[in-house]
Amino acid sequence: MTRYRLGLAASTALLFLSPAFAMAAPDVVVSIKPLHSLVASIMKGVGEPSLIVEGAASPHTYSLKPSNARALENADVVFWVGPGLEAFLDKPLEALPKNAKVVELEDTPGLTKLPFREGGAFEGHDHGDHAEASEGADDHAHDHGAEEAGHGEHAKVEHADDHRHDHGAEEATAAGDGDVHEDHAHEGHDHDEHEHGGTDMHLWLDPSNAKAMAAEIAKSLGDADPANKVAYEANLTTLNAEIDALDTEIAAQLKPVLQKPFIVFHDAYQYFEKRYGVRVAGSVTVSPETMPGAERLSTIHAKIGELGAACVFAEPQFEPKLISVVTEGTQAKSGVLDPEGGALEAGPGLYGQLMRNLSTSMSTCLSQ
Repeated sequence: MTRYRLGLAASTALLFLSPAFAMAAPDVVVSIKPLHSLVASIMKGVGEPSLIVEGAASPHTYSLKPSNARALENADVVFWVGPGLEAFLDKPLEALPKNAKVVELEDTPGLTKLPFREGGAFEGHDHGDHAEASEGADDHAHDHGAEEAGHGEHAKVEHADDHRHDHGAEEATAAGDGDVHEDHAHEGHDHDEHEHGGTDMHLWLDPSNAKAMAAEIAKSLGDADPANKVAYEANLTTLNAEIDALDTEIAAQLKPVLQKPFIVFHDAYQYFEKRYGVRVAGSVTVSPETMPGAERLSTIHAKIGELGAACVFAEPQFEPKLISVVTEGTQAKSGVLDPEGGALEAGPGLYGQLMRNLSTSMSTCLSQ
């Protein structure tokens, strides 16, 4: 009998120590694919986060599904960029139980933030003063002080060891034209207000921002799940190394085409543009929720001819026929950019693939 009890006790102890009986990972829900990729990378070996905006859907036009609402109700931690991007989540997140931790990654310390540019053609942009990317490949630090000096000059992309940013002028000015207002600090959480007066929310398209958000993700997960904090921190170290290598790779790939202007579907690429020095000359539409009218298309068509824009890029979530309209009768080629990974499979590898696809699409089209 004693031997049986000792054996049972030993078996029970082994059961509690076994990986299968380890403390369950928290239920984590993430709004969009790029963030989901970062969270999934941090949670490797611990658990898998749920994704709200799946497939080729866009957060700009998304409507919450019943299955999404159920996932949110059961969530321990929710990650999103903020109401300026995922407006459809604003009210549902406010209604969550107080024990749910909601992490608004727009508020991550150390982010480079850029105000939205006004006007689809960026008329105030003097693209002749674009910075050249330096030949070094260790880093691509930005001197944002140049943005305060003049709207027509892009900050020179420099290489340093630590991806540091001089944020002195980030909130003062934008590199675009029109009146750019200060961030509205979520006043009313009005999406149009953020689209045309606040922070550009496509933050992940600067790898240094992705690293900052990854650090915040690891910290938030560690706070919510102390038992797996060491695993989250180890995964963060691995992810940082991967993003650094990615950053260097993209800078080298784009270097031969930095002086060629191109048009995008909507102005989602400011962070990528500043990071690598590519020449975005304008966008087909100011806001992806509203299709451009005849006047806007005429303006962009004229801009393509005036600048000799080499390419016009569509996006997989929106109407591609508009691209053929604005390129008709011009020498511009067409391509596709996918800033939110709509055409990619969700998972840890999506962020790197998304960034490489942007770089490859730009390099391929602009090299023709």
